[in-house]
Amino acid sequence: MLPDPRHPAVQGRLAALLTQLDGQAFDGRTVFVTGGTGFFGYWLLSLFDLLVQRGIRLRVRALSRRPADFAGRAPYLAAQPWLSWVQGNVRDFRDEAPADFVLHAATDTDAAAHRQPLAIMDDILLGTRHTLAHAHACGATRALYVSSGAVYGPQPANQERTPEAAPHACDACHPASAYGEAKRAAEQWSLQFGLHHGIDIPVARCFAFVGAGLPLDGHFAIGNFIGDALAGRPIHINGDGTPLRSYLYGADLAIWLLQCLLEGKHGRAYNVGSDVAISIADLAERVRAALGQTNEIRLAGLAQPAAPRNRYVPDIGRARHELGLDVWTPLDQAIRLTAACAEGRPR
Repeated sequence: MLPDPRHPAVQGRLAALLTQLDGQAFDGRTVFVTGGTGFFGYWLLSLFDLLVQRGIRLRVRALSRRPADFAGRAPYLAAQPWLSWVQGNVRDFRDEAPADFVLHAATDTDAAAHRQPLAIMDDILLGTRHTLAHAHACGATRALYVSSGAVYGPQPANQERTPEAAPHACDACHPASAYGEAKRAAEQWSLQFGLHHGIDIPVARCFAFVGAGLPLDGHFAIGNFIGDALAGRPIHINGDGTPLRSYLYGADLAIWLLQCLLEGKHGRAYNVGSDVAISIADLAERVRAALGQTNEIRLAGLAQPAAPRNRYVPDIGRARHELGLDVWTPLDQAIRLTAACAEGRPR
């Protein structure tokens, strides 16, 4: 089950950030969303629900292969009258209803899915082409393409934060580049499609996140650490703990994505994430301290002093200066709020 979006860790935090978004821009409008049932979708739908509660008359049409499954995991959201479903696959769904905005966030980030690179590339490339064709057919004037920081490829060890203008990219001939290369190609498709059809399509390059709905037993380090801490288990670090990451809270993410949709410039990429770097080892310590736990922390590997340090941290200066966005929820608070939803009680 996904957490109830009325939980203080979800709706309370979204409400605290609502002044950062011009919700009136959605009044009387329809938004078509792909990727509405994953982590991103949960936070977006929770934000839309809050906007409706505040008197914004909006409608959301969400694409899902299995809407009934989402209804079972999020019954409150699935039952809302402002939300309707389009059942189908992102590559070939059919829908003729009009929409004012399109938010294309559909991508399977599950580790198992990435063991099928051809399927991932089909979903990204064919799915983006089909979704943007739908945006044009349904009369949308703005669409947001949700991309990934993976388009940059490995971040140079001497580069503290990756800016949107970074010249480095995935190795197109490396088998592990399927996801990042497909995302990069889909960005170019979005640019050209928008120029040809007169649709403004900014790009959101997303990094790493934390919040309600993030699996606590998957392939996300921060989720696993929170799950271990709450269960009283040793906190396991799969590696030497030296990689640097950063995390943006789900409520911040939802505001960022809608602001990018409303105000982002066509064909312009905006990094979406936190620029406050933390090592994986320090993150484990941070989770333990933030939750008041005393779990043992176990490292699976020893540090290799000669190896370049792995980094995945964005420069968010463009989003700050052009869109007025920021990291509003500190990491310790984000950890506690995520844990509060997992435990079913506020913190």
